Amino acid sequence: MLTSAEQRVCAAIGERREELVGLASTLIGFDTTAREPGDPPRQEALLQEYLAGRLDRIGAEVDLWEPDSESLAGKPLVPPGLDFQGRPQLIARKRGGGGRSLTFNGHIDVVSVEPRDRWASDPFSAGVRDGLLYGRGACDMKGGIAAMTVAAETLAELDVALAGDLVIATNTDEESSGAGGTALVERGLRTDAAIVTEPTGFDVWIACRGSEYCHVSVPGRPGHAEVRQPHWHRGGAVNAIERATVVVDAIRSLRSHWAVAPGLDHPYLSRPDALPTVVSGGEWAVTYPASCELTVAVMYLPVQADADGWGSEVRREFEEWLRRETQADDWLAANPPTVSWHPNGVMPLEIAEPERIVATVLDASHDVGMPGALGGLDSWYDGATLTLAGIPAIGYGPPGFDQNGVSVAHVIDEYVPVDGLVRCAQALAVAAMRFCGTV
Repeated sequence: MLTSAEQRVCAAIGERREELVGLASTLIGFDTTAREPGDPPRQEALLQEYLAGRLDRIGAEVDLWEPDSESLAGKPLVPPGLDFQGRPQLIARKRGGGGRSLTFNGHIDVVSVEPRDRWASDPFSAGVRDGLLYGRGACDMKGGIAAMTVAAETLAELDVALAGDLVIATNTDEESSGAGGTALVERGLRTDAAIVTEPTGFDVWIACRGSEYCHVSVPGRPGHAEVRQPHWHRGGAVNAIERATVVVDAIRSLRSHWAVAPGLDHPYLSRPDALPTVVSGGEWAVTYPASCELTVAVMYLPVQADADGWGSEVRREFEEWLRRETQADDWLAANPPTVSWHPNGVMPLEIAEPERIVATVLDASHDVGMPGALGGLDSWYDGATLTLAGIPAIGYGPPGFDQNGVSVAHVIDEYVPVDGLVRCAQALAVAAMRFCGTV
């Protein structure tokens, strides 16, 4: 049940409905499309400077900086060659009285708008239709950033004195790597808990899967495609694309194994999975392909992580399975596929249910009229990165999945319900009051 002070805060946020929509719309208007190393900056700096200005006005201590690429080289989740020129990170700290501290976190990058011509309206010009705010990033996750910003602003403007610090941290590079979250951690971000305002639909995410990506190179032997070829033992050509189907079958059999293997059930996550996502092969239309390359995504559970919390054991299992399952093919037995792993896999996350922040957010959400449940994300989010700093980090935010469980993140005509943004901001403010305490 809400206290009178909490009711006052929630009422004030409700009165700021149009301002909240306006803030989310402004954030959507900045092009912060995710990048690959070497891409020029877009409008990340403009967005972060805009947020920094708002947070400075409520008395937060603002740290807006471009991370040094050399000092971050080799750190977890930072791809080789990545720099942050024109892409600042933001940590704004509203000081409290020494009690428990809390971070609100969100990533500012968004996925590509392509195919842009299939959007019903300009993806960078937000608009409300039938109570839904449309635009790239409305759901994932500029809506959540707007909600957490308005929650912090309302607490400050109503002179709600929190007993602990409230930190608002926004970062780049979640969609492409996770490097932005690492930059926050390396900058010294430390609080007693964190809420990442991903579009959870008012559920509290306490787990996510890790993922590793690899290239599997399948060898062949070139030869003229229009003439009969002898067996490969006698020097004949070998079709690498056809041999790649053996590898695909092996990957499919690993998926089937994981689907029934004991010990791989999780209350909030799907079982581990592996699937080919990109294929390329062949050199010339009239030549047997000499090679075929598969990119494979491998998603795994926290229980499968190694002692350091990463995916080395899953990598090993994948390679051994592939080696064993392709032995029946005489060419691949003699010329085994090679596996090279991407340097930046992402780690899984699992937060203990008794952590104070879990019950605090569940109760706050329920009390503002949005009962949620414990859950998890089969993909990955920045909460896992914050745990590198020892911060228990959960996901909690506005709707992002429809009633059938289909995500509206990353889709054409991405949207978030306006009512959901208001309720999210209210729950975040109440959670901050309860977790940090008030004086």
